[in-house]
Amino acid sequence: MTTDSHAEHGVEDLCDAGTKLYELALRAGQLSAKDATGAPCLVDLGLLHPALDDLDRLEPVAPDVALNRLLRGARARITEEWRLEQRLVKLFEPLMNVQGPPGAAADSPALRLLSGTRRINQAIGEAMAEARQEVLCVQPHAGLIGDRGSQAQPAAFGRDQAFLDRGGRFRTLYQNTLRHVPNVYAYAEDLRGDSTARGLDEVPDRLVVMDRSVAFLPANDDGTLALEVRHPALVDYLITAFDRLWRLATPMFPKAELRPTVNGITPRQQAIAALLVEGHTDAVVADRLGMNIRTARVHIAKLADTLGSESRAQLGYLIARSGILDQEV
Repeated sequence: MTTDSHAEHGVEDLCDAGTKLYELALRAGQLSAKDATGAPCLVDLGLLHPALDDLDRLEPVAPDVALNRLLRGARARITEEWRLEQRLVKLFEPLMNVQGPPGAAADSPALRLLSGTRRINQAIGEAMAEARQEVLCVQPHAGLIGDRGSQAQPAAFGRDQAFLDRGGRFRTLYQNTLRHVPNVYAYAEDLRGDSTARGLDEVPDRLVVMDRSVAFLPANDDGTLALEVRHPALVDYLITAFDRLWRLATPMFPKAELRPTVNGITPRQQAIAALLVEGHTDAVVADRLGMNIRTARVHIAKLADTLGSESRAQLGYLIARSGILDQEV
């Protein structure tokens, strides 16, 4: 029971119309269904209910009864949280008195050693679920080909695509020898969103950095230990190293970008259009999309020609009016 002009809300945000009508119903002991149409929330929230002998008449629920009903649910949630807290305290309190050997390092929030593939993947998955802006990856040869790569990719794809669907940006550095490996190429081709890959003849070991706040890197040769880094200075150092390698790298999978156009607009031009309406310069557009500025300007010129733009100012207007940013290319 809703009206087009009445926004849905919870009882804690009871609207002015609902408050006034509920007070009126309490004073009169009833309210006609017609008079209550301006505040359908009163029925939805259980503050008014139809009379048994007349469905066109609404009767108010006493405030103390309504309050007790609402608080009962809140108390149940608080009780469950309190029980969980007690269980956790009971579990960990005895362990707090356990002393490690002299000189043993305590687990630091800035640096944490993760042991075992399952624990490492769990930590990376949790950090990815919180990421919203940009993920930087270095993917060397090891682990991306053969059975190990085929088994790991399905789980990673869902996680990575979910990040891109939230509006995040991916930049991945591969070793050039992976350029023609089928499962690696297919992975890059299937990802939808702002995902760019570049290649180098040599890359360092695996690295993942999320939102410039946390990084993961191997801590042994077989990948069963990893270091989770949250120290700002160390994370910034790793980002700087990545950016320097990125500038030396070349586009990795140009054919993966050759997807069908929609109304003459290619996926690359759509990505450029999105950056242009945000007010970015040609240089920023080129850097964000992993191309040189000359190539970026060629794409911008083709986009302008497709939309019939005669100036940069007009291009932004035509992009917005065309609706191409609302389309899936």
